[in-house]
Amino acid sequence: MIVNQPRPRTLAGLAVTAFLALLFAALPGHAQESRLPSIGGSGGGLIAGQQESDIGQQVMVSIRRSAPRISDPLVYDYLSAITYRLVPSAPLQNRDLTLALIDSPAINAFAVPGGIVGVNGGLFLNAATEQQFASVLAHELAHLSQRHFARRMEQQETSAPLTLAGMIAGIVLSAVTQSDIGFAAIAGTQALAAQNMLAYSRAHEQEADRVGLDILASAGMDPRGMPEMFEIMMRQNRMQGNRLPEYLSTHPLTQSRVADTRSRAEQYPDEKIRDGQEYHLMRSRLQVHYAPSADVAVETFEAYLDRTDVQRNDAIRYGLSVAYLENRQYDKAVDILEDLLARNPGRITFQVTLAEVRLAQNRMDDARALLKDALARNPGNYPITHTLARTEIADSNGAAAAEYLKQLTRQFPAQEHLWLKLAEAEGMARNIVGVHRARAEYDVLMGDLESAQRQLRQAQEKLPAGAPQRQVVTERLAEITSRLHARANS
Repeated sequence: MIVNQPRPRTLAGLAVTAFLALLFAALPGHAQESRLPSIGGSGGGLIAGQQESDIGQQVMVSIRRSAPRISDPLVYDYLSAITYRLVPSAPLQNRDLTLALIDSPAINAFAVPGGIVGVNGGLFLNAATEQQFASVLAHELAHLSQRHFARRMEQQETSAPLTLAGMIAGIVLSAVTQSDIGFAAIAGTQALAAQNMLAYSRAHEQEADRVGLDILASAGMDPRGMPEMFEIMMRQNRMQGNRLPEYLSTHPLTQSRVADTRSRAEQYPDEKIRDGQEYHLMRSRLQVHYAPSADVAVETFEAYLDRTDVQRNDAIRYGLSVAYLENRQYDKAVDILEDLLARNPGRITFQVTLAEVRLAQNRMDDARALLKDALARNPGNYPITHTLARTEIADSNGAAAAEYLKQLTRQFPAQEHLWLKLAEAEGMARNIVGVHRARAEYDVLMGDLESAQRQLRQAQEKLPAGAPQRQVVTERLAEITSRLHARANS
Protein backbone atom coordinates (compact mmCIF):
# COMPACT_ATOMS: atom_id res chain seq x y z
CA MET A 1 0.00 0.00 0.00
CA ILE A 2 1.13 3.53 -0.73
CA VAL A 3 0.84 6.71 1.27
CA ASN A 4 -1.08 9.44 -0.52
CA GLN A 5 0.29 12.92 -0.02
CA PRO A 6 -2.09 15.87 0.32
CA ARG A 7 -2.87 17.96 -2.74
CA PRO A 8 -0.92 21.19 -3.14
CA ARG A 9 -2.44 24.18 -1.37
CA THR A 10 -4.47 26.55 -3.52
CA LEU A 11 -2.65 29.65 -4.68
CA ALA A 12 -4.47 32.88 -5.32
CA GLY A 13 -5.11 35.14 -8.30
CA LEU A 14 -2.52 35.69 -10.99
CA ALA A 15 0.01 33.51 -9.18
CA VAL A 16 -2.20 30.45 -9.74
CA THR A 17 -2.18 30.90 -13.49
CA ALA A 18 1.55 31.52 -13.60
CA PHE A 19 2.37 28.57 -11.35
CA LEU A 20 0.20 26.07 -13.18
CA ALA A 21 1.47 27.18 -16.55
CA LEU A 22 5.03 26.43 -15.46
CA LEU A 23 4.55 22.89 -14.21
CA PHE A 24 5.66 20.01 -16.39
CA ALA A 25 2.62 18.60 -18.11
CA ALA A 26 3.64 15.12 -19.11
CA LEU A 27 3.81 13.54 -15.64
CA PRO A 28 0.55 13.52 -13.65
CA GLY A 29 0.73 12.84 -9.90
CA HIS A 30 0.37 9.43 -8.28
CA ALA A 31 -2.50 10.47 -6.04
CA GLN A 32 -2.66 14.18 -6.64
CA GLU A 33 -1.89 16.76 -9.32
CA SER A 34 1.83 17.43 -9.09
CA ARG A 35 3.98 18.29 -12.07
CA LEU A 36 7.58 19.25 -12.44
CA PRO A 37 9.09 21.35 -15.19
CA SER A 38 11.22 19.56 -17.74
CA ILE A 39 13.78 22.05 -18.92
CA GLY A 40 16.45 21.73 -21.57
CA GLY A 41 19.77 23.47 -21.92
CA SER A 42 21.36 26.07 -24.12
CA GLY A 43 21.92 25.63 -27.81
CA GLY A 44 25.11 27.64 -27.66
CA GLY A 45 23.32 30.95 -28.18
CA LEU A 46 22.43 33.28 -25.35
CA ILE A 47 23.31 30.94 -22.49
CA ALA A 48 25.79 28.13 -22.54
CA GLY A 49 28.58 26.38 -20.69
CA GLN A 50 29.29 27.94 -17.31
CA GLN A 51 25.95 29.78 -17.20
CA GLU A 52 24.12 26.49 -17.66
CA SER A 53 26.21 24.96 -14.89
CA ASP A 54 25.42 27.90 -12.59
CA ILE A 55 21.69 27.43 -13.18
CA GLY A 56 21.94 23.75 -12.33
CA GLN A 57 23.97 24.43 -9.18
CA GLN A 58 21.49 27.00 -7.92
CA VAL A 59 18.56 24.66 -8.50
CA MET A 60 20.37 21.83 -6.70
CA VAL A 61 21.07 24.08 -3.71
CA SER A 62 17.35 24.80 -3.45
CA ILE A 63 16.47 21.12 -3.77
CA ARG A 64 19.01 20.17 -1.09
CA ARG A 65 17.66 22.80 1.27
CA SER A 66 13.96 22.18 0.91
CA ALA A 67 12.96 19.08 -1.06
CA PRO A 68 12.55 15.73 0.73
CA ARG A 69 15.19 13.32 -0.54
CA ILE A 70 15.77 9.56 -0.53
CA SER A 71 19.35 8.76 0.51
CA ASP A 72 18.96 4.97 0.33
CA PRO A 73 22.23 3.87 -1.33
CA LEU A 74 20.67 0.81 -3.00
CA VAL A 75 17.94 2.83 -4.71
CA TYR A 76 20.34 5.61 -5.67
CA ASP A 77 22.82 3.11 -7.07
CA TYR A 78 20.13 1.55 -9.25
CA LEU A 79 18.93 4.97 -10.47
CA SER A 80 22.49 5.92 -11.37
CA ALA A 81 23.05 2.62 -13.20
CA ILE A 82 19.88 2.83 -15.32
CA THR A 83 20.47 6.52 -16.10
CA TYR A 84 24.03 5.93 -17.25
CA ARG A 85 22.88 2.97 -19.29
CA LEU A 86 20.80 5.46 -21.29
CA VAL A 87 23.29 8.35 -21.35
CA PRO A 88 25.66 6.91 -24.02
CA SER A 89 22.68 6.71 -26.38
CA ALA A 90 21.56 10.29 -25.72
CA PRO A 91 22.99 13.09 -27.89
CA LEU A 92 24.08 15.09 -24.83
CA GLN A 93 26.97 17.53 -24.99
CA ASN A 94 27.45 17.29 -21.21
CA ARG A 95 27.16 13.75 -19.88
CA ASP A 96 28.19 14.61 -16.33
CA LEU A 97 24.78 14.49 -14.63
CA THR A 98 23.69 15.17 -11.06
CA LEU A 99 20.83 12.94 -9.92
CA ALA A 100 18.21 13.97 -7.37
CA LEU A 101 16.01 11.26 -5.85
CA ILE A 102 12.93 12.98 -4.43
CA ASP A 103 10.99 11.40 -1.57
CA SER A 104 7.45 11.59 -2.90
CA PRO A 105 4.99 8.89 -4.05
CA ALA A 106 3.87 11.03 -6.99
CA ILE A 107 4.86 10.15 -10.56
CA ASN A 108 7.32 12.86 -11.45
CA ALA A 109 10.66 13.48 -13.09
CA PHE A 110 12.42 16.63 -14.22
CA ALA A 111 15.53 17.86 -16.00
CA VAL A 112 17.24 21.20 -15.45
CA PRO A 113 20.03 22.99 -17.36
CA GLY A 114 23.43 22.03 -16.04
CA GLY A 115 22.70 18.30 -16.17
CA ILE A 116 20.32 17.99 -13.20
CA VAL A 117 17.94 15.02 -13.50
CA GLY A 118 15.40 14.38 -10.77
CA VAL A 119 13.12 11.40 -10.18
CA ASN A 120 10.42 10.87 -7.57
CA GLY A 121 10.29 7.63 -5.64
CA GLY A 122 6.72 7.34 -6.88
CA LEU A 123 7.93 6.65 -10.39
CA PHE A 124 9.10 3.23 -9.17
CA LEU A 125 5.68 2.56 -7.65
CA ASN A 126 3.73 3.34 -10.79
CA ALA A 127 5.98 2.02 -13.56
CA ALA A 128 5.17 -1.69 -13.62
CA THR A 129 8.20 -2.53 -15.75
CA GLU A 130 11.79 -1.33 -16.05
CA GLN A 131 11.06 -0.40 -19.66
CA GLN A 132 8.31 1.98 -18.55
CA PHE A 133 10.52 3.50 -15.86
CA ALA A 134 13.40 4.00 -18.29
CA SER A 135 11.10 5.67 -20.81
CA VAL A 136 10.54 8.61 -18.45
CA LEU A 137 14.28 9.04 -17.97
CA ALA A 138 14.83 8.81 -21.73
CA HIS A 139 12.21 11.51 -22.31
CA GLU A 140 13.96 13.82 -19.82
CA LEU A 141 17.37 13.16 -21.34
CA ALA A 142 15.85 13.96 -24.73
CA HIS A 143 14.69 17.37 -23.50
CA LEU A 144 18.22 18.08 -22.27
CA SER A 145 19.88 16.80 -25.42
CA GLN A 146 17.64 18.89 -27.69
CA ARG A 147 18.24 21.94 -25.49
CA HIS A 148 14.62 22.96 -25.62
CA PHE A 149 15.02 25.44 -22.80
CA ALA A 150 17.61 27.47 -24.72
CA ARG A 151 15.37 27.57 -27.77
CA ARG A 152 12.63 29.15 -25.69
CA MET A 153 15.04 31.65 -24.16
CA GLU A 154 16.42 32.63 -27.55
CA GLN A 155 12.88 33.12 -28.85
CA GLN A 156 12.29 35.51 -25.94
CA GLU A 157 15.65 37.24 -26.56
CA THR A 158 16.50 37.21 -22.87
CA SER A 159 19.90 36.87 -21.24
CA ALA A 160 19.28 36.62 -17.51
CA PRO A 161 19.92 32.94 -16.79
CA LEU A 162 20.84 33.38 -13.14
CA THR A 163 17.70 35.37 -12.41
CA LEU A 164 15.78 32.64 -14.17
CA ALA A 165 17.58 29.99 -12.08
CA GLY A 166 15.82 31.32 -8.99
CA MET A 167 12.49 31.03 -10.77
CA ILE A 168 13.23 27.47 -11.88
CA ALA A 169 14.22 26.51 -8.34
CA GLY A 170 10.98 27.95 -6.99
CA ILE A 171 8.94 26.02 -9.54
CA VAL A 172 10.70 22.74 -8.82
CA LEU A 173 10.38 23.15 -5.06
CA SER A 174 6.72 24.11 -5.18
CA ALA A 175 6.07 20.95 -7.16
CA VAL A 176 8.19 18.44 -5.25
CA THR A 177 7.26 19.67 -1.77
CA GLN A 178 3.53 19.87 -2.54
CA SER A 179 3.37 23.32 -0.98
CA ASP A 180 3.97 27.02 -1.64
CA ILE A 181 7.63 26.77 -0.59
CA GLY A 182 9.88 28.60 -3.01
CA PHE A 183 6.91 30.12 -4.78
CA ALA A 184 7.87 33.65 -3.81
CA ALA A 185 10.77 33.37 -6.23
CA ILE A 186 8.42 33.29 -9.20
CA ALA A 187 5.64 35.65 -8.13
CA GLY A 188 4.05 38.36 -10.25
CA THR A 189 5.44 39.60 -13.54
CA GLN A 190 8.61 37.48 -13.26
CA ALA A 191 6.46 34.37 -13.26
CA LEU A 192 4.69 35.53 -16.40
CA ALA A 193 8.04 36.08 -18.11
CA ALA A 194 9.25 32.65 -17.04
CA GLN A 195 6.02 31.12 -18.27
CA ASN A 196 6.82 32.13 -21.82
CA MET A 197 10.33 30.72 -21.59
CA LEU A 198 9.49 27.40 -19.95
CA ALA A 199 6.30 26.38 -21.69
CA TYR A 200 7.01 23.62 -24.17
CA SER A 201 5.41 23.52 -27.57
CA ARG A 202 3.72 20.41 -28.98
CA ALA A 203 6.66 20.16 -31.38
CA HIS A 204 9.14 20.04 -28.49
CA GLU A 205 7.17 17.32 -26.71
CA GLN A 206 6.92 15.27 -29.90
CA GLU A 207 10.63 15.74 -30.49
CA ALA A 208 11.40 14.59 -26.93
CA ASP A 209 9.18 11.54 -27.48
CA ARG A 210 10.92 10.69 -30.76
CA VAL A 211 14.46 11.18 -29.42
CA GLY A 212 13.53 9.32 -26.23
CA LEU A 213 12.37 6.31 -28.25
CA ASP A 214 15.70 6.30 -30.11
CA ILE A 215 17.58 6.49 -26.80
CA LEU A 216 15.66 3.50 -25.42
CA ALA A 217 16.21 1.37 -28.51
CA SER A 218 19.90 2.25 -28.76
CA ALA A 219 20.39 1.39 -25.08
CA GLY A 220 18.89 -2.07 -25.59
CA MET A 221 15.57 -1.26 -23.96
CA ASP A 222 12.04 -1.55 -25.31
CA PRO A 223 10.63 1.69 -26.80
CA ARG A 224 7.15 0.29 -26.19
CA GLY A 225 7.64 1.19 -22.56
CA MET A 226 7.02 4.85 -23.39
CA PRO A 227 3.44 4.59 -24.70
CA GLU A 228 2.72 2.09 -21.93
CA MET A 229 3.85 4.66 -19.35
CA PHE A 230 1.80 7.37 -21.00
CA GLU A 231 -1.26 5.13 -20.81
CA ILE A 232 -0.66 4.60 -17.09
CA MET A 233 -0.60 8.36 -16.63
CA MET A 234 -3.78 8.84 -18.66
CA ARG A 235 -5.52 6.07 -16.72
CA GLN A 236 -4.63 7.69 -13.42
CA ASN A 237 -6.05 11.00 -14.58
CA ARG A 238 -9.31 9.27 -15.45
CA MET A 239 -9.38 7.38 -12.16
CA GLN A 240 -8.95 10.63 -10.28
CA GLY A 241 -11.76 12.22 -12.22
CA ASN A 242 -9.43 14.92 -13.45
CA ARG A 243 -10.01 16.62 -16.76
CA LEU A 244 -6.77 17.83 -18.32
CA PRO A 245 -6.67 21.57 -17.59
CA GLU A 246 -6.00 24.25 -20.14
CA TYR A 247 -2.43 24.86 -19.04
CA LEU A 248 -1.48 21.51 -20.54
CA SER A 249 -2.21 22.81 -24.01
CA THR A 250 1.45 23.65 -24.75
CA HIS A 251 2.71 20.21 -23.72
CA PRO A 252 -0.29 17.91 -23.69
CA LEU A 253 -0.57 14.30 -22.65
CA THR A 254 -3.47 13.25 -24.86
CA GLN A 255 -4.76 10.09 -26.46
CA SER A 256 -3.45 11.32 -29.81
CA ARG A 257 0.05 11.73 -28.36
CA VAL A 258 -0.13 8.26 -26.81
CA ALA A 259 -1.30 6.83 -30.15
CA ASP A 260 1.49 8.62 -32.05
CA THR A 261 4.14 7.37 -29.62
CA ARG A 262 2.77 3.82 -29.80
CA SER A 263 2.84 3.93 -33.59
CA ARG A 264 6.46 5.08 -33.57
CA ALA A 265 7.43 2.49 -30.96
CA GLU A 266 5.94 -0.32 -33.04
CA GLN A 267 8.35 0.53 -35.85
CA TYR A 268 11.25 -0.78 -33.74
CA PRO A 269 12.00 -4.52 -33.69
CA ASP A 270 9.94 -6.43 -31.13
CA GLU A 271 12.74 -8.13 -29.25
CA LYS A 272 10.79 -9.11 -26.10
CA ILE A 273 13.32 -7.43 -23.82
CA ARG A 274 13.12 -8.65 -20.25
CA ASP A 275 13.41 -6.43 -17.19
CA GLY A 276 16.45 -6.64 -14.98
CA GLN A 277 15.69 -8.11 -11.57
CA GLU A 278 17.19 -5.13 -9.76
CA TYR A 279 14.39 -2.82 -10.87
CA HIS A 280 11.77 -5.00 -9.23
CA LEU A 281 13.85 -5.36 -6.07
CA MET A 282 14.04 -1.56 -5.76
CA ARG A 283 10.34 -1.25 -6.54
CA SER A 284 9.54 -3.62 -3.66
CA ARG A 285 11.92 -1.72 -1.38
CA LEU A 286 10.13 1.54 -2.10
CA GLN A 287 6.70 -0.03 -1.68
CA VAL A 288 7.73 -0.77 1.89
CA HIS A 289 9.10 2.77 2.26
CA TYR A 290 5.77 4.30 1.23
CA ALA A 291 3.50 1.90 3.14
CA PRO A 292 1.45 3.61 5.89
CA SER A 293 3.12 1.39 8.47
CA ALA A 294 5.46 -1.58 8.75
CA ASP A 295 2.48 -3.75 9.76
CA VAL A 296 0.65 -2.83 6.58
CA ALA A 297 3.77 -3.52 4.50
CA VAL A 298 4.06 -7.00 6.01
CA GLU A 299 0.37 -7.72 5.41
CA THR A 300 0.61 -6.50 1.82
CA PHE A 301 3.62 -8.62 0.87
CA GLU A 302 2.32 -11.67 2.71
CA ALA A 303 -0.88 -11.32 0.69
CA TYR A 304 1.17 -11.16 -2.51
CA LEU A 305 2.84 -14.44 -1.61
CA ASP A 306 -0.54 -16.10 -1.00
CA ARG A 307 -1.08 -15.87 -4.75
CA THR A 308 0.16 -19.07 -6.35
CA ASP A 309 1.56 -17.21 -9.39
CA VAL A 310 4.11 -15.25 -7.35
CA GLN A 311 5.15 -17.67 -4.64
CA ARG A 312 8.71 -17.93 -5.99
CA ASN A 313 8.98 -14.33 -7.11
CA ASP A 314 12.25 -13.11 -5.62
CA ALA A 315 11.20 -9.45 -5.74
CA ILE A 316 8.07 -10.16 -3.68
CA ARG A 317 10.00 -12.27 -1.19
CA TYR A 318 12.65 -9.56 -0.97
CA GLY A 319 9.96 -6.95 -0.34
CA LEU A 320 8.60 -9.11 2.49
CA SER A 321 12.10 -9.35 4.03
CA VAL A 322 12.39 -5.53 3.96
CA ALA A 323 8.92 -5.27 5.51
CA TYR A 324 9.97 -7.71 8.25
CA LEU A 325 13.09 -5.60 8.85
CA GLU A 326 10.99 -2.45 9.20
CA ASN A 327 8.58 -4.31 11.51
CA ARG A 328 11.48 -5.59 13.66
CA GLN A 329 10.74 -9.22 12.79
CA TYR A 330 14.41 -9.79 12.25
CA ASP A 331 14.54 -13.60 12.32
CA LYS A 332 11.93 -13.83 9.57
CA ALA A 333 13.84 -11.29 7.48
CA VAL A 334 17.07 -13.28 7.91
CA ASP A 335 15.40 -16.54 6.86
CA ILE A 336 14.21 -15.02 3.58
CA LEU A 337 17.45 -13.21 2.81
CA GLU A 338 19.66 -16.20 3.50
CA ASP A 339 17.48 -18.31 1.20
CA LEU A 340 17.64 -15.64 -1.50
CA LEU A 341 21.43 -15.52 -1.18
CA ALA A 342 21.70 -19.31 -1.33
CA ARG A 343 19.98 -19.18 -4.72
CA ASN A 344 21.61 -15.89 -5.83
CA PRO A 345 25.18 -16.00 -4.45
CA GLY A 346 26.87 -12.62 -4.39
CA ARG A 347 23.74 -10.57 -5.09
CA ILE A 348 24.71 -7.20 -3.61
CA THR A 349 21.18 -6.08 -2.77
CA PHE A 350 20.57 -9.21 -0.70
CA GLN A 351 23.96 -8.95 1.01
CA VAL A 352 23.48 -5.30 1.95
CA THR A 353 19.95 -5.88 3.21
CA LEU A 354 21.05 -8.84 5.31
CA ALA A 355 23.78 -6.63 6.77
CA GLU A 356 21.11 -4.02 7.54
CA VAL A 357 19.19 -6.66 9.49
CA ARG A 358 22.34 -7.67 11.41
CA LEU A 359 22.95 -4.01 12.14
CA ALA A 360 19.41 -3.65 13.47
CA GLN A 361 20.07 -6.68 15.69
CA ASN A 362 23.26 -5.03 17.01
CA ARG A 363 25.28 -7.89 15.57
CA MET A 364 28.01 -5.57 14.31
CA ASP A 365 30.64 -8.24 13.76
CA ASP A 366 28.29 -10.28 11.56
CA ALA A 367 27.34 -7.21 9.51
CA ARG A 368 30.98 -6.14 9.16
CA ALA A 369 32.20 -9.59 8.09
CA LEU A 370 29.43 -9.94 5.50
CA LEU A 371 30.07 -6.49 4.05
CA LYS A 372 33.86 -6.76 3.99
CA ASP A 373 33.61 -10.02 2.09
CA ALA A 374 31.18 -8.40 -0.36
CA LEU A 375 33.45 -5.35 -0.77
CA ALA A 376 36.45 -7.57 -1.51
CA ARG A 377 34.48 -8.99 -4.43
CA ASN A 378 33.08 -5.58 -5.47
CA PRO A 379 35.71 -2.90 -4.73
CA GLY A 380 34.34 0.61 -4.45
CA ASN A 381 30.70 -0.46 -4.52
CA TYR A 382 28.56 2.39 -3.19
CA PRO A 383 25.85 0.53 -1.21
CA ILE A 384 28.35 -1.88 0.37
CA THR A 385 30.79 0.89 1.36
CA HIS A 386 27.97 3.12 2.64
CA THR A 387 26.56 0.32 4.81
CA LEU A 388 30.03 -0.49 6.14
CA ALA A 389 30.40 3.15 7.19
CA ARG A 390 27.02 2.94 8.94
CA THR A 391 28.15 -0.21 10.72
CA GLU A 392 31.37 1.40 11.95
CA ILE A 393 29.53 4.49 13.20
CA ALA A 394 27.03 2.27 15.02
CA ASP A 395 29.98 0.42 16.58
CA SER A 396 31.65 3.72 17.60
CA ASN A 397 34.58 3.21 15.18
CA GLY A 398 34.75 6.75 13.87
CA ALA A 399 38.15 6.48 12.20
CA ALA A 400 37.17 3.38 10.22
CA ALA A 401 33.85 4.96 9.21
CA ALA A 402 35.66 8.13 8.11
CA GLU A 403 37.92 6.15 5.79
CA TYR A 404 34.94 4.58 4.04
CA LEU A 405 33.13 7.91 3.82
CA LYS A 406 36.18 9.67 2.37
CA GLN A 407 36.15 7.11 -0.44
CA LEU A 408 32.47 7.85 -1.07
CA THR A 409 32.89 11.63 -1.04
CA ARG A 410 35.60 11.27 -3.68
CA GLN A 411 33.23 9.20 -5.82
CA PHE A 412 30.10 11.26 -5.14
CA PRO A 413 31.17 14.78 -4.10
CA ALA A 414 27.69 16.23 -4.77
CA GLN A 415 25.98 13.95 -2.21
CA GLU A 416 25.62 16.32 0.72
CA HIS A 417 24.50 13.68 3.22
CA LEU A 418 27.85 11.89 2.78
CA TRP A 419 29.74 15.00 3.94
CA LEU A 420 27.46 15.29 6.95
CA LYS A 421 28.10 11.65 7.84
CA LEU A 422 31.82 12.20 7.35
CA ALA A 423 31.74 15.13 9.79
CA GLU A 424 29.97 12.87 12.30
CA ALA A 425 32.57 10.12 11.87
CA GLU A 426 35.48 12.56 12.15
CA GLY A 427 33.97 13.95 15.34
CA MET A 428 33.70 10.46 16.74
CA ALA A 429 37.37 9.94 15.84
CA ARG A 430 38.26 13.29 17.52
CA ASN A 431 39.65 14.64 14.24
CA ILE A 432 38.50 18.24 14.64
CA VAL A 433 40.19 19.45 11.46
CA GLY A 434 38.39 16.67 9.58
CA VAL A 435 35.09 17.80 11.07
CA HIS A 436 35.61 21.39 9.89
CA ARG A 437 36.65 20.31 6.41
CA ALA A 438 33.68 17.98 5.97
CA ARG A 439 31.25 20.57 7.33
CA ALA A 440 32.69 23.14 4.93
CA GLU A 441 31.99 20.92 1.92
CA TYR A 442 28.47 20.26 3.20
CA ASP A 443 27.91 24.00 3.59
CA VAL A 444 29.12 24.65 0.03
CA LEU A 445 26.60 22.16 -1.36
CA MET A 446 23.88 23.81 0.74
CA GLY A 447 24.81 27.21 -0.69
CA ASP A 448 26.12 28.65 2.61
CA LEU A 449 29.53 29.91 1.51
CA GLU A 450 29.93 32.14 4.59
CA SER A 451 29.63 29.13 6.90
CA ALA A 452 32.01 27.14 4.69
CA GLN A 453 34.52 29.98 4.94
CA ARG A 454 34.26 29.98 8.74
CA GLN A 455 34.72 26.21 8.91
CA LEU A 456 37.84 26.34 6.74
CA ARG A 457 39.33 29.20 8.75
CA GLN A 458 38.87 27.18 11.93
CA ALA A 459 40.52 24.17 10.25
CA GLN A 460 43.40 26.39 9.09
CA GLU A 461 43.97 27.73 12.59
CA LYS A 462 44.36 24.21 13.99
CA LEU A 463 47.03 23.17 11.49
CA PRO A 464 50.74 24.02 11.87
CA ALA A 465 52.43 26.18 9.27
CA GLY A 466 54.01 24.10 6.53
CA ALA A 467 51.73 21.10 7.06
CA PRO A 468 50.59 19.63 3.69
CA GLN A 469 47.00 19.55 4.91
CA ARG A 470 47.16 23.25 5.76
CA GLN A 471 48.09 24.05 2.17
CA VAL A 472 45.06 22.10 0.92
CA VAL A 473 42.79 23.94 3.36
CA THR A 474 44.29 27.30 2.43
CA GLU A 475 43.70 26.70 -1.29
CA ARG A 476 40.10 25.65 -0.70
CA LEU A 477 39.54 28.67 1.54
CA ALA A 478 40.89 30.98 -1.18
CA GLU A 479 38.51 29.41 -3.69
CA ILE A 480 35.48 29.89 -1.41
CA THR A 481 36.51 33.45 -0.58
CA SER A 482 36.82 34.23 -4.29
CA ARG A 483 33.32 32.89 -4.91
CA LEU A 484 31.97 35.05 -2.09
CA HIS A 485 33.60 38.17 -3.55
CA ALA A 486 32.24 37.37 -7.02
CA ARG A 487 28.75 36.92 -5.58
CA ALA A 488 29.00 40.20 -3.67
CA ASN A 489 30.01 42.06 -6.84
CA SER A 490 27.47 40.48 -9.16
